[in-house]
Amino acid sequence: MNLPNALTLLRIFFVPLLVAALVRQNLTIQWNGVVWLTNDLFALTVFLVAAATDLVDGYLARKWGQITTVGTLLDPIADKLLISASLIALVEIHVVPAWIVILIVGREFAVSGLRSIAAAEGYTIQASDLGKTKMITQVVGIALILVSIRWPQFGTLAMVCIWGAMIFSVISACEYFWKFWRKVDGQIKRRRRRE
Repeated sequence: MNLPNALTLLRIFFVPLLVAALVRQNLTIQWNGVVWLTNDLFALTVFLVAAATDLVDGYLARKWGQITTVGTLLDPIADKLLISASLIALVEIHVVPAWIVILIVGREFAVSGLRSIAAAEGYTIQASDLGKTKMITQVVGIALILVSIRWPQFGTLAMVCIWGAMIFSVISACEYFWKFWRKVDGQIKRRRRRE
């Protein structure tokens, strides 16, 4: 196992820790009467470290020429687990509307299914710029939501980012389905010309 794949696995292992930190109420670590850590700050730290592993694992895999089939399969799964689990836990603690999370998580399942169908047909649907923008917006939005639990003045900005993540999610899903449709439609037309 190489370091990029280990970082991807680490991101997957961070997910239950993050969810536990988010849904656990009133967790505090004190020493000499000073609060050093609360569950919301711990969750924010875990989320940011996990999100950072997403940047580092891909960079290292490309730089060191260690792109593997396992890494290619695990990386999007780790991303989806991190984002989906975070958002669902945030719904559980009533800081993000459930319908937004349903749209974002539903999009993830739909695009994953589409990619599986495309792979079965023999081609790969690469991540688009919109998809990458969606991921960045999701990470920033979730981080700001976690910050706003402790500092409510960030709440409006956090919700703007979550709305942006939802909008980018829907638009990028449409883009992926459009690319898929064009590819399938092109194949059908080529078959008809041959017949």
